[in-house]
Amino acid sequence: MKINLHLALITIVILLYKPVSAQHSLIDTIRTSFTNETMALDGKLTETSWQSASAITNFTQRELDFGKPSTEPTRVAIVYDKLALYIGVWCYQQPGSIRAKYMQRDFFYSEDDNFQVALSPFNDKRNGYLFVINPNGARADLLISGNEEANQDWNGVWDARTSVTNEGWFAEIRIPFNSLQFKKDSIYNWAINFERNIRSKNEQVSWQGWTRDCSIYCLANAGTLTGLTNIGYAKYFELKPYTLGGFEKEKNQSTNWPGKIGADLNVNLTPTLKLNLTANTDFAQVEVDRIAVNLNRFNLYYPEKREFFLEGYQNYQFNLGASNEIFYTRKIGIENFEQVPIVAGGRLFGKIGGSNIGILNIQTAASGTAAATNNTVVRYKKDIGSQSYIGAILTSKNNSNISNQVAGIDGSYTTSKFLKNKNLVITGLISKSFDKGVNSNNAYAWRFFIDYPNDFIDHFIAIGSIQNDYNPELGFLERKNFDNLTWNFRISPRWFGKYGIRRMYLKPWEFSMYRTHTTGELESFYNESRPFGFFTKSGERFEYDLRQQFERLDAPFDLTGSIKIPVGKYWMHRQALQAGSFQGRRFWIDMVYAWGEFYTGRIKSFTGSLGINVNKHFNLRTDYIYNGITLPQGNTTIHQLAQFFNYAFDPRLDLSVFTQWNSLDDLLFGNFRLHWIPRIGEDLYIVYNRGYDKLNNFRFSEPVSSAGAAKLVWRFVF
Repeated sequence: MKINLHLALITIVILLYKPVSAQHSLIDTIRTSFTNETMALDGKLTETSWQSASAITNFTQRELDFGKPSTEPTRVAIVYDKLALYIGVWCYQQPGSIRAKYMQRDFFYSEDDNFQVALSPFNDKRNGYLFVINPNGARADLLISGNEEANQDWNGVWDARTSVTNEGWFAEIRIPFNSLQFKKDSIYNWAINFERNIRSKNEQVSWQGWTRDCSIYCLANAGTLTGLTNIGYAKYFELKPYTLGGFEKEKNQSTNWPGKIGADLNVNLTPTLKLNLTANTDFAQVEVDRIAVNLNRFNLYYPEKREFFLEGYQNYQFNLGASNEIFYTRKIGIENFEQVPIVAGGRLFGKIGGSNIGILNIQTAASGTAAATNNTVVRYKKDIGSQSYIGAILTSKNNSNISNQVAGIDGSYTTSKFLKNKNLVITGLISKSFDKGVNSNNAYAWRFFIDYPNDFIDHFIAIGSIQNDYNPELGFLERKNFDNLTWNFRISPRWFGKYGIRRMYLKPWEFSMYRTHTTGELESFYNESRPFGFFTKSGERFEYDLRQQFERLDAPFDLTGSIKIPVGKYWMHRQALQAGSFQGRRFWIDMVYAWGEFYTGRIKSFTGSLGINVNKHFNLRTDYIYNGITLPQGNTTIHQLAQFFNYAFDPRLDLSVFTQWNSLDDLLFGNFRLHWIPRIGEDLYIVYNRGYDKLNNFRFSEPVSSAGAAKLVWRFVF
């Protein structure tokens, strides 16, 4: 009966909502032209080529005044030579209104004035690149892999320069053709779109597709870049050798002095198909993980940060729901948060016509208790129609202890034209694992979901199951032996605009229910309702949430070293208040306070973040988490503190310091990293880590562990 009422409510809301026509304007094509002129990348746009180039100026507001012209003029032109694409950007505005806090690579662009370029050389309405700059010349880049998905950890080889005058800020962007993958042809028509964010007004403008139902990731809404002829890869090979030296010291043990030499070779087999080869791989430059305090019995998921695995990551994805993955790259080269040596390996990824290919084979060496292992992944997706696909995956992990294979098939129907201009995704998948010597009759995983991700209504419903013997050795599972129903419904009406409200943020329900597959009993249930929430036009937010949770514990689990949660069935009800200021300001704060039942007792928790922008060079952020837990078995108070410090000397040289502490593990850890980019595509890293425990006897000169490394990466193209 409740489900019927819910469906009726959804139907009424959809019928009351009037869809807006597609947000596409003329001119929707930008034409580039070839230049023989030497382009000085300085952000001043003084070359003759810029003065004669065709330009577009028709930008339309997505926020705040939907559909109206941009309040600040924006102009974009594109030229190219034999090696690269050049994008010129004129962002006119009063210089005193420019907001730009950051200068370092991969800056937090959502907090700054910025200009974004979405480029899809495939022109397949699915995959592409996003390049972001701010007035200080800071750069960020992402790999787009769908209407809602992009990988922010990818780093491409491209460059940009900016200048600021009394008319506004201006930029030149250079994107080498050999940094892109595209179909070989004599005439090229690529999908392209532009977005500008003006933080002093919280204004967001787009060239094409300014619909609120989809972001700039929606390449189906992009315009067209024309005029490219007879281009190709001037260089087919990219060699990136590195050398590394450093030390490792554990308390009461002798110091190790590791040294290493290795290399990556990237080969453009075709303009759309790339081969990565690696030997003696090392990831010393990767920033450290944030150590999380786990207050439940499920596995924690840590994102991939190693560059080798990031480019083309969308070619290997196969998601089973939540963080459950058939292929989780951190299973390669990492065991129990410790590096395992990668001897050699290769990846082949890209497109051949409408076929998306991802093949990986990596050999790791024996280390400690970890055996030498061969890891293989084969992923295939065939484009169907404008945005849909069918696909399959096979993974294999083999060593002296394990012989594990996983196979899966999936398919998805995706459209941006449902009800004329709405997004709709329907996806199904099934997978099975095979372990040598193990009966695999109960080793399936499957999932089916329907997603309606739009601005006014965001509706998602999924069913799925991961059986008890399902075992993806190269994947990640939060849990298994369950059947799952997930159903989320959110509405965001644009009410009370005259009172400074940009939109309401209401959530009738967001629940996920788990039933034990082998017994049919309810195992877990979580629901969150938001009867009141809003975002203001000035960027502030407020939410009041009601949370309900059920957990069936068939075995006790350790909450802390001295407190166990006993077997039982627990219904828990909590409330939460959330508030935050606009993070584009010099000072910003974000807070969440929650309280209510927690297993056999109660919990009060507070999460707070404070950001301070001293100037464009120097930024600080402090995160603090408090959990006060009262239980019959005992009380505990857990504190977590993280401090981020970044000083950017210029867009190519920055120093970051990250320290973290939590009272549960009695652990203090610091990470120091200096990153210099002497030339785009080349890097020097100097990294130093220091750790302490048992802080009641803290002595700075006596760390439990310390390590330092210097790593230099060169880049040669030929």
